[in-house]
Amino acid sequence: MLAHEETLGLIELAKKGDENAKSTLITENMPLIKSIVKRYSNVHVEYEDLLQLGAMGLVKAINNFKGEYNVRFSTYAVPMIAGEIKRFIRDDGAVKVSRALKTLSLKLHKYIDEQKMVCGAEPSTEELSRIFGVDKQEIIYALDSNKYPLSLYEKYDDDNSASIMDRLPAKGDSDELIDNILLKKLLSELPQREKTVIKLRYFKDMTQSEIARIMGVSQVQISRIESKVIGKMREQLA
Repeated sequence: MLAHEETLGLIELAKKGDENAKSTLITENMPLIKSIVKRYSNVHVEYEDLLQLGAMGLVKAINNFKGEYNVRFSTYAVPMIAGEIKRFIRDDGAVKVSRALKTLSLKLHKYIDEQKMVCGAEPSTEELSRIFGVDKQEIIYALDSNKYPLSLYEKYDDDNSASIMDRLPAKGDSDELIDNILLKKLLSELPQREKTVIKLRYFKDMTQSEIARIMGVSQVQISRIESKVIGKMREQLA
């Protein structure tokens, strides 16, 4: 853990454009970011994305922190990290679905899948209501809740032996699947800063200028990082 004076020194360097100082601050404060991310584990946002959002909040804290605040940097950073996550959840429209409703939805869809294989047709709402002992409106609500994003690793069976991922058909060319696995591996091996740029650019559809504002650097720096990473990936995927 960095001493208070060390933290202040790194913050000053980071504000002057020292990327190593900024990366050190993010790394040293990652336990703090993770502790805040845990509070939002019940929202429909991937854990890695929450970490990235937390890191963005930390960068904002670095850019805005002043020594004369007479408060520890970690104390100052907490509301900014949490604020970045909450803002994304609010703007992204993530909807919470109760555990009971999610469980009922999974059971209903499992039963519907089984009936389609056996009978070639889906059971009616009335039939589902009778079998599961639940009001028809609740059945409709539970089935409709499945429109909200669920984790592919959500358990599909009561015995927790299978996930939704296990039920997905294996589509597409095997070479494409291998390339996707390799791409994921390459992304996981990138330094945190480069990984953040690529995720925001290609998975969140942000412009280089938007990313530059979030990370507190110039658009030219983001462009260089993107070009460097893409070039590296092309070489390894070739």
